[in-house]
Amino acid sequence: MSIFKRNQKPGFTAAAPTNSRIVQDTVRTSSEPPNPFYQRLQNQASTRRLSPKPRSAKATPSPKPRAQQQRKRPTPTSQRLEFDDDDNDVSEEDLDTSARKRARRISFEPDVDRKIRSRKAFSDENGGQFSMVHAAGIASLSQPAKYRPAFPDYTDKVEIQLQYPSASQKENFELVTPINNDDFKALEDIREVMETIIRNYIPETEADTMTNDSTGLIRRIKRAVERRAGLEYNDYIKEWNDILIKLREDGTIAKAIDDWRSVDLRLLERILTQTYSRTVSPRVHMLRHYQNGTDNVYGELLPKFVSRILKKDVKIKSDQIFVDLGSGVGNCVLQAALEVGCQSWGCEMMENACELAELQEKEFSARCRLWGLSHGDIHLERGDFLANPTIHMVLQKADVVLVNNQAFTSTLNEDLTNLFLDLKEGAKVVSLKSFVPHGNKIQEKNIEAAYNRLDVMEYEYYSGHVSWTDAPGTYYVSTKNSSKVRDFYERSSSRRN
Repeated sequence: MSIFKRNQKPGFTAAAPTNSRIVQDTVRTSSEPPNPFYQRLQNQASTRRLSPKPRSAKATPSPKPRAQQQRKRPTPTSQRLEFDDDDNDVSEEDLDTSARKRARRISFEPDVDRKIRSRKAFSDENGGQFSMVHAAGIASLSQPAKYRPAFPDYTDKVEIQLQYPSASQKENFELVTPINNDDFKALEDIREVMETIIRNYIPETEADTMTNDSTGLIRRIKRAVERRAGLEYNDYIKEWNDILIKLREDGTIAKAIDDWRSVDLRLLERILTQTYSRTVSPRVHMLRHYQNGTDNVYGELLPKFVSRILKKDVKIKSDQIFVDLGSGVGNCVLQAALEVGCQSWGCEMMENACELAELQEKEFSARCRLWGLSHGDIHLERGDFLANPTIHMVLQKADVVLVNNQAFTSTLNEDLTNLFLDLKEGAKVVSLKSFVPHGNKIQEKNIEAAYNRLDVMEYEYYSGHVSWTDAPGTYYVSTKNSSKVRDFYERSSSRRN
């Protein structure tokens, strides 16, 4: 059984990560085709929670100067998005009734200035029309080697339109099913959209009616799929569209969004998953051009990890600035922009990853409008972050900097530490390797070292938090604090006097 099929669970529709592992900067890659990466119901026997308490930082000794080298990252893999917002594991049976469960959001201090609802999405601007990648554009009978009709009573091309919460256009789907189970599943994507909307946008009484195990709309849609009854399925989609339009027109949906204190993680994942499956998944081979032993390889922090960082560790707010150094295809940049609503920057030097990130940014903005949500300003820069003048200026104002330096050379980590001298006091740096040597003490001989201006705490993450391995690991949150160096100078001056 392939590593993709082993992780696959019913109902998820983008690409999943391999269980590759980093050992001495060497990572195994998979040659198999992309598979769904959004996997909330992965086998969680070995999955544990992030430690709620930080430990004293441990790091490698201070790096010695070496010749300038390029940075490395973990290998390209098909990507998975997932987040567990519940302290209990979820069984496959729970998926059938998950739409009835009201959205649960992790405890954190709410951002009173965050405006989640997009006013544009509920207006008639441009007739609600805008450019986006419809599902019918990636899964259709025009690809007979990959897709076949989902219903025997519909042997020709059949396209339906699905209503989302906003006043924007509907999304076009062809009623097809994949020949290869690893490819995009249009009918499951439709159902997941409905269940996500019911959980987050629909009042509980109406939601209970729609998800009733016997007569609810979701149950009827599932039965139509099981019986392969295309005419019935089409009628139920029309019923769904009518219900959603009515709830939007009477203000129910807008009120629901306005009552939110944050964006639910499962909703966030659905948007990121849809964005990825329509832009990166069809082109994921572009990332596999970067192999082990080269200057640049690829890997991502997964959404539940990023969410923990944003909400728990650094507590970033919507009026602040987030920067991802080495942003890959932009997943973390997009997540911060939607989950927090902050200004979100990324810088990437791999050309293929940059192209995919720009495709994601465009589709992500369209998807947010479709779902009726606003997001912070997104800026994607190309090139080496050590040499990019725009990034250097942004870092002077940044509140949170994320850098996946898991496979960076010691020289690059030292150069990054020097770059952090330009950070403002109190700015936070999140990394997978510490920039401060373990047991470091400020002394006369190292007083000028940039790392003396960082306070660092070590945290643990466990399996399912990064794309390149299921193994647990550590990460570090450093805070810019130059007062230690000033205090040392003052004490030294007093002793000399």
